[in-house]
Amino acid sequence: MTVITNIEDLRLLAQQRVPRMFYQYADSGSWTESTYRANSADFQKILLRQRVAVNIENRSTRSTMIGQNVAMPVAIAPTGLTGMQCADGEIKAANACKKFGVPFTLSTMSICSIEDVARETGGHPFWFQLYVMKDRDYIERLIERARAVNCSALMLTLDLQIIGQRHNDLRNGLSAPPRLTLANILNMMTKPRWGLGMLGTHRRGFGNIVGHVKGIESMGTLSEWTAKQFDPSLNWNDVAWIRQRWGGKLILKGIQDVEDAQHAADSGADALIVSNHGGRQLDGAPSSISALPAIVAAVGKQIEVHMDGGIRSGQDVLKARALGAQGTYIGRAFLYGLGAMGEAGVTKALEIIHKELDLTMAFCGHTDIDRVDQGILLKGTF
Repeated sequence: MTVITNIEDLRLLAQQRVPRMFYQYADSGSWTESTYRANSADFQKILLRQRVAVNIENRSTRSTMIGQNVAMPVAIAPTGLTGMQCADGEIKAANACKKFGVPFTLSTMSICSIEDVARETGGHPFWFQLYVMKDRDYIERLIERARAVNCSALMLTLDLQIIGQRHNDLRNGLSAPPRLTLANILNMMTKPRWGLGMLGTHRRGFGNIVGHVKGIESMGTLSEWTAKQFDPSLNWNDVAWIRQRWGGKLILKGIQDVEDAQHAADSGADALIVSNHGGRQLDGAPSSISALPAIVAAVGKQIEVHMDGGIRSGQDVLKARALGAQGTYIGRAFLYGLGAMGEAGVTKALEIIHKELDLTMAFCGHTDIDRVDQGILLKGTF
């Protein structure tokens, strides 16, 4: 029996169990993948101050994100094709989050639909991530669908007006359901656990899109469809329109620049996410953790600042929190768990990160996550 002690253990198991097309979709970046690698590597450059002889009893990692109580300042990031890492993946991940006490964010590009997730989680509130399509009527209906199931926040992604060149996805002809080429069939035959799961579900396409967008009955490859449907004209006027249309909590995802952060703060949104889309859009952009301090300094008093990108441990969460992020998001870390072990794997990923966060906070002489600041970091390393 495999002993799982960290996120890397889950990654290796997922690599064994998930078809190559979908594993590589989760575990790669764009172009040379320099930003994808930097997202994680730059966390390692930040050093922690160990403190001793401090009472570290009665520790708490509880905090809030956009006013919502969370067991730790971590949410599940929206990830496309989650239901292709494991059958009914979005439902399994949402249920794991519900039990653990952290937010789950459903992607527009999910396999399970908004309604599927709401029904299978007993109506427990979750967040919904929105991509803006050229078909504004569809966007209005998508927002209404999120409202109808009581989604407690809308997350608008701003950094995917066009799709980055992701070499593995292009080579694999990424699609959902997967195209039955000889190479794909041979690879899927080596993943029997995944295949049995997929045979047992009817959810194999993009549940929020197919049958809901005019003229779209099948998707073809993801890159072809997004090239035709995603709106390159998206601008701050559209953000204002969506905010007014939604009327609830709004999070803006994909901020990397201080000037854009100021626009986000001026928009009236509740939070922004410092993010480079996991290194999957502009290769050569700075890592999220390196971009975070300047954005916090510029707008942190006007708008809640979150971050994602490269988080593989509870130590990473603590470092982001020390640099001013009120909340963080995990994408690949939970996808590895899902691909490796289904819902139990997502729970395992959350448990690992929580334990690492709690222990590291204690070693740094703190007992309350809300009191952590830059004082836990070694000067000159951030």
